Amino acid sequence: MRGRILSNNTALDFRVGLIGCGRISDIYLQTLAGVPGLEVVSCSSLDIDESRAKAAQHGIPRACQVNEVIEDKTIDCILNLTIPTAHAEITRRALNAGKHVYSEKPFVTELKDGYELLELSKSRRLKLGIAPDTFLGGRWQTVRRLIDEGVIGRPTGIMAHVGTHGTERHHPNPDFYYGIGGGPLLDLGPYYLTAMVFCLGPISRVSGISNRAFDRRQIENGPRNGEWMNVEVDTHTLSLLEFSSGAIGSLTASFDVWDSEAPRFEIYGTEGVITIPDPNPVHGANIFHGPVWVRTRETTRWPYQPPPGGRDEWQLIENKHGFNRDSRGIGLVDLAIAVRDDRSVRANGDLAFHVFEVMDSINQATREGKYQEIRSSCQRPEPLSENSCLYSLLSVD
Repeated sequence: MRGRILSNNTALDFRVGLIGCGRISDIYLQTLAGVPGLEVVSCSSLDIDESRAKAAQHGIPRACQVNEVIEDKTIDCILNLTIPTAHAEITRRALNAGKHVYSEKPFVTELKDGYELLELSKSRRLKLGIAPDTFLGGRWQTVRRLIDEGVIGRPTGIMAHVGTHGTERHHPNPDFYYGIGGGPLLDLGPYYLTAMVFCLGPISRVSGISNRAFDRRQIENGPRNGEWMNVEVDTHTLSLLEFSSGAIGSLTASFDVWDSEAPRFEIYGTEGVITIPDPNPVHGANIFHGPVWVRTRETTRWPYQPPPGGRDEWQLIENKHGFNRDSRGIGLVDLAIAVRDDRSVRANGDLAFHVFEVMDSINQATREGKYQEIRSSCQRPEPLSENSCLYSLLSVD
């Protein structure tokens, strides 16, 4: 690790090595390409031809083997975009090599790995960042501002519903979504649970129930079109959540829903409600952007008979942050700034571990049929100012 931690307000000077060149890497590389002073200098995967193609597509100087990226002393940070079951191993190797790490979610697939990696990163004094970073988008920053300003009073409840019919229609190799470490809770849950913790703080107790619609699924696209996969995990989950603040909530996450009119994300308070009509407008839980609506005591429709309908009765809240596009990788930019300024990362390991323990405990509650206490906790990430340098570093339309 080269000692290039720079003083506050100086330009970034940060070199990144990518491990994992699958489909998700494209949006990361598009985001990072617009950040001055941050350079993806090499990429690798198990398939060297895939790595070379990715390097050529995005102008990455070097395609090489995984070991070469990890051992490269000129690299500051590893961007870990491998499949979930490989996250812990690659993160561990990178930390042991003296590199900061930013990893795709889920953080790990076993709690013991999460404990070990947190301790390792802290003992090595290295930054550990974990997706999702969607809560850094303007939409969620707007929601947090409304809560902090007391627009809906004291938050008392929260709910989220994310339902799709799986990944086999659009992903050419969807097997890992249905194997151990996959499923809708571990795949989609981090987006919504992380947003919940960002808005309301840590979760203290959970329960859950789940099932699966199919024991086998058929791939419906790409070169493996028509091939069957075994389903090893439940694919429809319902969760109950209790927050340390006293608020309560629920989360539905499913790969067994063809379509739905259920509300997608709502926060209830003593003086009003915040609703996000569709936080998943594009496949892949692209929830950086979109409208934020509010009703308060003065504008609620329930006292009226018949109730007025339509979105005209809701107050559309302006996003003052001016940042709305899908920009996975913004969390890595925040990590680079955190290294430069010697501060904590917003999408950090403690937050990711807490969210993973919540999901793991929901699965445990499903097996045991009883509530599970959450042992970990975390700080709510600091919100961004409207003129945050994180936004200014990105190429915003």
